[in-house]
Amino acid sequence: MSGKGEFGFIRNRLAPLAAGFKGALGLADDAAVLTVRAGRELVITADTLVEGRHFPEGTDPALVARKALRVNLSDLAAMGARPVGYMTSVVWPSSATDTLRNGFADGLASDQEIFDIALIGGDTTSADGPWVISVTAFGEVPAGKAMTRSGAKPGDCLVVSGTIGDAYLGLRIAKKEFSPSAEDRAYLLERLELPVPRLALADALHAHAGAAIDISDGLIADSRHLAVASGLSLEIDLDALPLSDAARRWLGDQDDTQAARLALASFGDDYELACAVPPARVDTFVAELRKAGLGATVVGVFAPGDKVQVFSGGAPVEYGAGGFTHF
Repeated sequence: MSGKGEFGFIRNRLAPLAAGFKGALGLADDAAVLTVRAGRELVITADTLVEGRHFPEGTDPALVARKALRVNLSDLAAMGARPVGYMTSVVWPSSATDTLRNGFADGLASDQEIFDIALIGGDTTSADGPWVISVTAFGEVPAGKAMTRSGAKPGDCLVVSGTIGDAYLGLRIAKKEFSPSAEDRAYLLERLELPVPRLALADALHAHAGAAIDISDGLIADSRHLAVASGLSLEIDLDALPLSDAARRWLGDQDDTQAARLALASFGDDYELACAVPPARVDTFVAELRKAGLGATVVGVFAPGDKVQVFSGGAPVEYGAGGFTHF
């Protein structure tokens, strides 16, 4: 049998990514079999990336594959879940080459090793149109312990991991709208192209947080989801936005720093976590994140009501949509 074509690609490039996961059945069946350990629940998430919409045409296919997997793992991280396996369905453009397909498989293989996860199934097809990648990721969490968006309480602090806005600046670099130093350029592009899902924070979330979400559409928009789901108001301090050294250097060159901070807080693709944490637990939560090598910053507070407001210098700021929407 030829090693070419769809089934050759599955057999030669994708099936090896399922090795070691018994329930994947070598990708030779129509479905996979997942067993959840006693006392655990299954957490499932899915995301789709479209060429020309989520990444530019001509992007390294290995980077595309890695980001497609990582944005799903970030959703699992927000639920406090441990990754178990994933499926990917790909619509290859009619013009797809072996270089594109093999680069994609290489990227998956690289991140499978980093995150100790296996491919367990999916689908491949082709069509006239853009390259489309859909990933469905599976994780497990102790029964009854999955983090949700609806667990914030009045008085809880809005705590954000890491730094915000680096992906926004990375995209501006990619569009040739911004030209920083070589060091800042490398850092910001990596933050855009290879976000790090905060899976290591699961124990801290379970111990201290009441609600969490990953920041994919923008800090303001995603934090608003926490407030709405929890039936609360939220005040966000734009001046408390945690910034990387590279972002601070960019900010220092802006004439309107308030508008610049608002852009950083509204773009998305940060894949940090925004969490609702009771005030009495904030210091411990922050300390545990720092032990994991990650900063944590209080940027807001939840209260009774139904308004989401953003402040800078003590004055309210009009923030529009506050983040990205597809339509």
